[in-house]
Amino acid sequence: MKNTISHRVADFLKNFPPFSFLQQKDLELISGQISIIYKEKDSVIFAENEETHNCFYVVHKGAVALRTGIQNDILNICDEGDVFGLRPLIANENYKMEAITHEESILYAIPITVFRPYALENRAVGNFLIESFASNTLNPYSKSHRGRLYGEEFIDTDIKLLDLQPIKYSKKIISCATTTTAKEIAEIMIQKNVGAILVIENTLPIGIITDKDLRNKIVTGEYPITATANEIMTTPVITYPKKLTITQAQMAMMKSDISHLCLTKDGTINSKAVGMLSKHDVMVSLGNNPAVLIKAVKRAKKYKNIKPIRANIMQLLQGYLDQNIPMTLTTKIITELNDACIKQVITIALTKMETPPPAKFSWLALGSQGRSEQLLQTDQDNALVYEDVPEALEAVTNKYFLALAAHINKGLFDIGYEYCPAEMMASNPKWCLSLSQWESKVHHWITNPGKNEVLLSFIFFDYSLSYGDRDLVSTLSDFIFENINANPVFYLHLVSGALQSPSPTGFFRQFLLEQDGANKDFFNIKNRALMPLADAARVLIISHSVKSISNTVERFQKLAELEPQNSELYLACAYSYNVLLKFRTKQGLLHHDSGQFITLNSLTKLEKIKLKNTFKTIKELQEIISIRFNASNIL
Repeated sequence: MKNTISHRVADFLKNFPPFSFLQQKDLELISGQISIIYKEKDSVIFAENEETHNCFYVVHKGAVALRTGIQNDILNICDEGDVFGLRPLIANENYKMEAITHEESILYAIPITVFRPYALENRAVGNFLIESFASNTLNPYSKSHRGRLYGEEFIDTDIKLLDLQPIKYSKKIISCATTTTAKEIAEIMIQKNVGAILVIENTLPIGIITDKDLRNKIVTGEYPITATANEIMTTPVITYPKKLTITQAQMAMMKSDISHLCLTKDGTINSKAVGMLSKHDVMVSLGNNPAVLIKAVKRAKKYKNIKPIRANIMQLLQGYLDQNIPMTLTTKIITELNDACIKQVITIALTKMETPPPAKFSWLALGSQGRSEQLLQTDQDNALVYEDVPEALEAVTNKYFLALAAHINKGLFDIGYEYCPAEMMASNPKWCLSLSQWESKVHHWITNPGKNEVLLSFIFFDYSLSYGDRDLVSTLSDFIFENINANPVFYLHLVSGALQSPSPTGFFRQFLLEQDGANKDFFNIKNRALMPLADAARVLIISHSVKSISNTVERFQKLAELEPQNSELYLACAYSYNVLLKFRTKQGLLHHDSGQFITLNSLTKLEKIKLKNTFKTIKELQEIISIRFNASNIL
């Protein structure tokens, strides 16, 4: 007769991770070993510093509060389906917090010895437990528990082998005889538009001649132009079977340091050639390889040529996310590609002007693009600064750069970047100024820090050079830091602005959703989670007069170096920001929008745990900057 209670337990657990990752038969075996515990409200399940139990817990009904410290600060509220008390499974040490029932509750106690084998053998189970345990610590990758499940390592990035699809090759064989002269070979290669030609004898490939051979042996004068194929060919030919993958082709070319492969029926030189493969063929087959996309961007002569490349960049981004490529690497690659598109748009725009620029200039990316975090195609934020010119030439110089900026903004729009609704673009006269004019404007912001000035500072201070003269940008940066240091009260207003972002969660750590408007009942991941971290990182890095770093994650990493006493928190903030940016990017790709507003119902339990984990850093970070700059005086 079946154990009815254990089957009911299994039916409940299968709806929640990590148990949902297990097979039904395994879940039933585990459920037969589970103890069911009833607790009244305010009952202590385990105390802080208490020796660990031989089990961990799942909430069946009710709620459990996890608290720590003298003030009994609530770190988390676990409700139906949540797991807690994982420390005995993760680390051999006493509990670091107290678990107390927040209301009348029924718990499942799962023996460690019973569950550990499943956690160690099943990657999904292990990773979920690591994330759940990490959700009650500041840094999921802290030195004490980095990637470990009771002595076993779990790597959370599953990077698959890329480009294993069969290679596409040319079946049209261009060949010559051993007696064909170098002059004739060159003419054939020009006529057929190929970079290599096979030398055939008795239907078999005995040699190959490439562009490189002609340069090295004929153009240098080593051999006369009348030399025959058998004198200048490379032999023997390196051959491979036609069933070759892209990766194998890449490896073969790198191994032999060659640019062409001959494909034969059986892969040897003793069978007929069936195709030729060049490095170009490999690059084309790779399709979304970043190097290929960069080259395609640089070859573009019109704005419309760049737009389809932008679509390929989005496909590349989706692929990186699907393969769980580390977010830091993904951000760097996509940013480089986006920057290449912007530079090419500017290059094309310059060709549309009747004359060259009358003065040196710099095109600045602002906001998320300036921070190298604009993975999705959102709206434009940019500015133009040009060098000071004699007063008599100022009007005509400004007119020129406004016209150029209009071309650039139009080009960016044509490739997929929407116009900024607030017109914070270089085609707006307010955002296209000489160096001295920019210095005057920034000085006004710093010495008259009203609400609008602080907001503009937030946007403008996250700038990076997209195109043009680097010295202009460096000079402007130096001016900004000198003025801030001379007006320390400005920090208070920056901090005040940074602390205005609303909390991500409310009572019981529930997500705070939009209350009205078009996005009612959605979670605003930009305003409630990303912005508080970015704003705080900006304030702190400016206070250290670090002018060369605008990326939020890199700012936190630098802060960890500058303030060792807070390094754990700053590294946790860097991790949290990457998690949040990944969430937003995934949502944006899924819904073909900016990813700013998230439907919580679309998230899994694990995804919600990851999100809530990032929120802990926001509160502590805001407390640090509030105390450091005594922001309570103006809040």
